[in-house]
Amino acid sequence: MLLALVVLWPMLVWSEFRPLSLFDAKNLSTMGGFLAGFLPPDTSREFLGYVAKATLETLAMATAGIALALVIACPMAFLMTFSLSISRIGPGPGRLRGEVVRSIVRVVLTLLRAIPEIVWALMFVRAVGLGPSAGVFAIAITYGGMLGKVYAEILESNDTRPARALLEAGSGRLAALVYGLIPNAAQELASYTVYRWECAVRASVVMGFVGAGGLGQLMDTSMKMLNGGEAATILVVFLLLVLLADAISAFLRRLLA
Repeated sequence: MLLALVVLWPMLVWSEFRPLSLFDAKNLSTMGGFLAGFLPPDTSREFLGYVAKATLETLAMATAGIALALVIACPMAFLMTFSLSISRIGPGPGRLRGEVVRSIVRVVLTLLRAIPEIVWALMFVRAVGLGPSAGVFAIAITYGGMLGKVYAEILESNDTRPARALLEAGSGRLAALVYGLIPNAAQELASYTVYRWECAVRASVVMGFVGAGGLGQLMDTSMKMLNGGEAATILVVFLLLVLLADAISAFLRRLLA
């Protein structure tokens, strides 16, 4: 704890972190006035129709983006997982080739996740125009890099002895993955995937501010029009989506237990 405080203090100074300024009378008045504008939430039938359409658009964007991210992440994680390397059970002619492939895959995953999805969204908005397509591409690329890295780490952090035993018995790498690694890691893999889907929903909202559609674009319009009631309704929908993600995660963990 002492070491953490020693490291944290200069970070707080450099980031100009001044929590006491929140309790200044003028700042409290400003924040109170801002929050008061969010009440009551807008529940008009017309606006709820817009919210429902934007919510479906956001869910479609996040789900399609995660689906494409899985297409990127799963093969990458398979190639990067050292426990599935044949050379792991002993020296062989393909040892150097395997190390080179794993290094290349690691670099590719780093590049994919290093660029924030909002930057990819800005680029794809210019390439494919306004709308959810730009958000789908942006989520797929960034989250493909994140999922691939974490999947490989989850597979490595669990018990790898079954996979090694299968490889030593002459099994193929795919069979070693399916029967040796995934049974022990299934809960964690499913939980992390649903968590990333939840993050993709939030990311799709943020990307809506740059023209990717969905709830973010609706929120952007409401904030620009200084309509706090509409913004409050959209925030309630955000909360419901997070609760939905938690429920799905809990269901999958029970199913895979």
